[in-house]
Amino acid sequence: MNIVLKLSSNACQQLSKKYKSYEQTSKNPYIRFFAKVGKTSISVYTSGKVVFQGSDAEKIASEFGHVAQVVPKKQTNLIGTDEVGNGSYFGGLMVTASFVSDNHLKFLKEMGVADSKKLTDEKICQIAPKLIEEIPHVALVVEPEKYNEVIASGYNAVSIKVALHNQAIYLLEKQLGSQPESIVIDAFTTEANYKKYVSAEKNHPLTNVTLLTKAEDQFLAVAVSSIISRYKFLENLKKLSKESGFTLPSGAGNLSDKVAAQIIKTQGIDALNHLAKLHFANTQKAMKIAQL
Repeated sequence: MNIVLKLSSNACQQLSKKYKSYEQTSKNPYIRFFAKVGKTSISVYTSGKVVFQGSDAEKIASEFGHVAQVVPKKQTNLIGTDEVGNGSYFGGLMVTASFVSDNHLKFLKEMGVADSKKLTDEKICQIAPKLIEEIPHVALVVEPEKYNEVIASGYNAVSIKVALHNQAIYLLEKQLGSQPESIVIDAFTTEANYKKYVSAEKNHPLTNVTLLTKAEDQFLAVAVSSIISRYKFLENLKKLSKESGFTLPSGAGNLSDKVAAQIIKTQGIDALNHLAKLHFANTQKAMKIAQL
């Protein structure tokens, strides 16, 4: 487990004093105090950031203000969110929030719902329309052109996802007209980062949010959101491929560089603004291939 806290100078001194007997040398010039307590390491940075890493990270961090997240135990009366497209150069970014109740369990079992990464695209295209029809959800689709505009306005790859997850949850709560018992987000950043970025957003859900790694394997609502987001992403990639005249690949590998270079050569670099996430390194690689 990895927990990050921002502590005051006084709190950092108290921590260093308490764990002085466990102190070890660190080669990192930005770490002013490093200790190893059993299988857990404590790194105090000059900035005041403190990283607790290991099996007892939560226990030790709780001594300095960390509040352990309560993991929901129920599968139902729960909103789950997931995003797709954040790792792909071409195509937009899709974030979905889904609500699962007791009444949905039999249906979801019959559909064979699982994390979208474990399902073929063919299977996703078969079951996603049925999920969209049956499960209360909000799906936000950010086309590449809009994505690039938002990034240029000051958002980064993490803060834009925080904003979208937050807005999808907020809109779904309004749609439901009542609060769910729990909200689970498939974690894409630390809890501290999420709280930092979400504080700048205008709208906020009424229910507390829990960020969990591999949440799509634990909660059906997150798995549903994963499938719907993947389906929306595939549909978006298909639409953009048709508009551009190129088969746009998913991902951010060498093939994306080569296709982007061909688009630059035939349609000009401005065409990428409509098709791809320009801040990815693929843009510079494609320009190099196209000899711009």
